Amino acid sequence: MYNNNNNNNLHHHHQPQISHTSTSRSSDYSAGGSGDGEPSGTGNKWASRLLKECARAISDKDSSKIHHLLWMLNELSSPYGDCDQKLASYFLQALFCKATESGQRCFNTLTSVAEKSHSFDSARKLILKFQEVSPWTTFGHLAANGAILEALDGEPKLHIIDISNTLCTQWPTLLEALATRNDDTPHLKLTVVVTANIVRSVMKEISQRMEKFARLMGVPFEFNVITGLNHLGGLTKEALGVLEDEAVAVNCIGALRRVTVKERAPLIQMFRSLGPKVVTVVEEEADFSSTRYEFVKCFEECLRFYTLYFEMLEECFTPTSNEKLMLERECSRSIVRVLACEDGQDNESECERRERGSQWSERLKEAFSPVGFSDDVADDVKALLKRYKAGWGLAQPHQNETGLYLTWKEESVVWVSAWKP
Repeated sequence: MYNNNNNNNLHHHHQPQISHTSTSRSSDYSAGGSGDGEPSGTGNKWASRLLKECARAISDKDSSKIHHLLWMLNELSSPYGDCDQKLASYFLQALFCKATESGQRCFNTLTSVAEKSHSFDSARKLILKFQEVSPWTTFGHLAANGAILEALDGEPKLHIIDISNTLCTQWPTLLEALATRNDDTPHLKLTVVVTANIVRSVMKEISQRMEKFARLMGVPFEFNVITGLNHLGGLTKEALGVLEDEAVAVNCIGALRRVTVKERAPLIQMFRSLGPKVVTVVEEEADFSSTRYEFVKCFEECLRFYTLYFEMLEECFTPTSNEKLMLERECSRSIVRVLACEDGQDNESECERRERGSQWSERLKEAFSPVGFSDDVADDVKALLKRYKAGWGLAQPHQNETGLYLTWKEESVVWVSAWKP
């Protein structure tokens, strides 16, 4: 049986650090993958099969089967093993939480552990190392910056509202571009919206570094931080302090998925009320939204998504990379939150309901019109991808969609788009 010892092992395995983006796809038994149950790599992908079987047992409330499968997974899994062992380890925790209805308590514990071990230096080092070995975040930064610079060209007073979780690593290249503009260097106001305690704790240091860099570049600069929010759904036009003579850009990097599904339309309408020149949106290509009331389907999509992400990390980092381990551990909180927590169950009232580019397009079209990326931006992105290992690509949107897709081994993984009122 699945005894207390096993339970302790579960919690011992997972000590996540900080939270950024994470993503992936089950390469073998994946919904939306090959669909025929055949593994894509060498060997039989046992983790996917056992995990899905356990998810179905939980959905069916088959307690003896649940206990048996949890015990098997606990025996076979390891956060330090191969890709299958890691996936089994992290998804086992979420399945156990779902089966015992302890998801929120587990999520709060994981978050608390992460916050205690968080520092500016470790967070910055992790983000920069990830950007060095993978275009997962730099793709969105580069394309969004290109769209913002083009939309704000010639404007003397700029106001960028930044809703993201990459600790302002997007902005130095934009400041450099502004400093070399042909006309007078504009005044830039950057307003960063922060909802997570883990980011809140390092904003003072980020503010000092950004102001120092702007002085170095000779760009007149004002840096504001909004930290009094527990969730993005509570963000108001008044809090953002937009002035009439400012040309506004709203930049959302991995942010909209943290807004509860019912609050998405009102938030997008609030963005429209700011009268922005451009709204840039970057999200990871997965759907945890339409299936949120169907546990097995949501589980399969979550496994598909994170399998792809873990396989990508495996190829991009060296086997003993500490940063890789930290990124993998970050996933544990996300997986528990998606699979074992009810949206809005805690005071934070945020979630991780990712949607695909086609779904976000439908939402955004209610308030905005899509802006195509210029050839210059697309060329810059292609040049960026050449700096990384083979396997990355750029894909155009399908019919009735907009934006650009980053692909990993021909699977779309990140979507970027630009919008105007």
